[in-house]
Amino acid sequence: QVQLVESGGGLVQAGNSLRLSCAASGNTFGINRIGWYRQAPGKQRELVASISSPGITGSTNYADSVKGRCTISRDNAKNTVYLQMNSLKPEDTAVYYCNAHIAIGLATGVHEYDAWGQGTQVTVSS
Repeated sequence: QVQLVESGGGLVQAGNSLRLSCAASGNTFGINRIGWYRQAPGKQRELVASISSPGITGSTNYADSVKGRCTISRDNAKNTVYLQMNSLKPEDTAVYYCNAHIAIGLATGVHEYDAWGQGTQVTVSS
């Protein structure tokens, strides 16, 4: 299994920056994509950004609402993925969740599943 622990959320004023971190542990070798989702009150959870594992095509992917303001990166040695968020807006306020998509080859076939972190609150005041 894969465990994900997020950190870095908080309360900031509009226009400021935050960096979220997600540390992965466990069977991390099976992670083929890892990223961030967010969920605001009364809204559906949505993808913010994701990044592929080295050697897997697709690289990075961003929601239109954060393109140019957010950058996702990973430190493979630390099994950690980061989300740098700049020029934050009140509409960025949400609980941010780290997500990993894992695919493991078994004798019976490929077993795929998603792991989620517990979430970290980001609040942007106007």
